[in-house]
Amino acid sequence: RRISDLDTLNTELAACQHAINTEQRQVRWQFTTDDARINLRHLYPKD
Repeated sequence: RRISDLDTLNTELAACQHAINTEQRQVRWQFTTDDARINLRHLYPKD
């Protein structure tokens, strides 16, 4: 939707950021070799 003014945009962005930050989402940085072969086919060819 279109937001008409900058103050409304800043308010909604702050609310969105607060919601995301309170969830404390986790990032999984490691993955298995099988996952790498699926996601990075050109780097991990099947033997």
